Amino acid sequence: MKLIPYLLFDGSCAEAMTFYRSVLGGKLSILKVKDSPAKDRMPAFQQEKVLNARIESGALTISASDWLMPGQTPQRGNTVCLFLTGESISEQKEFFDKLSEGADVTNPLSDQFYGVYGALNDRFGVRWMFLANNAA
Repeated sequence: MKLIPYLLFDGSCAEAMTFYRSVLGGKLSILKVKDSPAKDRMPAFQQEKVLNARIESGALTISASDWLMPGQTPQRGNTVCLFLTGESISEQKEFFDKLSEGADVTNPLSDQFYGVYGALNDRFGVRWMFLANNAA
């Protein structure tokens, strides 16, 4: 299991992550909504937004995306998340359930095309995102 910082941008994700890669080095991957399996479920105005970007350089990993929640506004404080990722759905569920106590669960754990995903704002206001890649 890995804990990765996850950054959310309001339309400038590709530019920001390209800049961070120029500073930190490593490999940068960027996936736009229009190039993903989610493209048919997303509105036209979001097709050019970044669904996921990742920098990997040695032990350093940073993930990011553009803000994709039209009913909510990005604000300082809700644009940095703790992203807990791993292979075990049962382990992810255990952490998710424990952190859910007194939390605002914004995305219950559910199957997505990229794995089992969920998100919540814990009782202290910290944003957590969870991703498990298989049924282990």
